[in-house]
Amino acid sequence: MNASHSKVTDWGLEHISVEKHHTVLDVGCGGGRTVRKLAAIATDGKIYGVDHSEESVAASKNTNVHGIEMGRVEIRLGSVSQLPFSDDMFDLVTAVETHFWWPDLGSDMREIFRVLKPEGQLIIIAEVYKGAHAMASRLAEKYARRTGMALLSAEEHRQLFTSAGLDVQLTADDHKGWICAIGRKPSNRKALTGHL
Repeated sequence: MNASHSKVTDWGLEHISVEKHHTVLDVGCGGGRTVRKLAAIATDGKIYGVDHSEESVAASKNTNVHGIEMGRVEIRLGSVSQLPFSDDMFDLVTAVETHFWWPDLGSDMREIFRVLKPEGQLIIIAEVYKGAHAMASRLAEKYARRTGMALLSAEEHRQLFTSAGLDVQLTADDHKGWICAIGRKPSNRKALTGHL
């Protein structure tokens, strides 16, 4: 998985600015390569990874031994549905090839909203989406019901982000079947103004 998702991860991360001081969470960290990429960019920050699989947590820890030893990386066992982190903690949350399998997309997005700082961003990166012309997307769409995969169209991604209260920007490559959705949590002032 680390190797197969590397190109789409790089493509997605090109659409955001990761600052040196950022505190970042990678949801569904799998083998830990995205955590390692983020740690190489946010050199004065801290990168967290979380995964529901003990095997993935072990693999991610193995991939990030140096960062963990330096105190710049932390990998935890946990679920996107109940993230083991405090409110308003992260400048950035990443999710690469994972949101298809979240237990409850709407509720899980609100959980990510909770841990994002005001003005913090969530980026979801995937190499398949519903309606893309790429062969991988068409196959995923064909078998989504059988596999239990929640495959979303570009518009459904947009709705998912706005329903969670995030301002969204969407980029899709129809021929590759890649999609990158970026949501920004409103500042506290904007959030309060919107509720008046």
